[in-house]
Amino acid sequence: MFIDFSMRKLKNSELERLSVQEFKLSAKTPLIIVLDNIRSLNNIGSVFRTCDAFLIEKIYLCGITAKPPHKDIHKTALGSTDSVTWEYIEDTLELVERLKAKNIKIVSVEQTENATMLNDFTPQQQTTYAIVFGNEVKGVSQDVVNASNIVVEIPQFGTKHSLNISVSAGIVIWDLFSKLKI
Repeated sequence: MFIDFSMRKLKNSELERLSVQEFKLSAKTPLIIVLDNIRSLNNIGSVFRTCDAFLIEKIYLCGITAKPPHKDIHKTALGSTDSVTWEYIEDTLELVERLKAKNIKIVSVEQTENATMLNDFTPQQQTTYAIVFGNEVKGVSQDVVNASNIVVEIPQFGTKHSLNISVSAGIVIWDLFSKLKI
């Protein structure tokens, strides 16, 4: 039997991942993630893990969004709550206004009139963006949408009208990371 070693799966020890300390000291992608009233603890943990993967600057947990430590967040975050900087702020709109005052561009991920399709959005270099993801049922609140600099929509072509929040975060974070880093 012939074994092709060019496609051998790597062991975790071969992946050369950063330690938590190295992560904290490394240069970050100029993206801040805002979770606006996310219900599912598994979704929250998944977003933490995605933020770790792409060196995201910070996560803000707002409204009813649960905070670590919590076993259901930990189950999907796999320790990324220790590496990614996070903060809880009760009022999402208040946070958005504070971030805008620091010249951070607010991008809500939502389906609205005149939304920019994600594939058509080109982030500016040397600019920090706060990306707002909304509640699993109600989405990003209208007040936050109104306060946003831009609304980005993920193009969809099937019969459903939405994606899971953690899937949306993965798509948007990867897209913006690749546009900013490459």
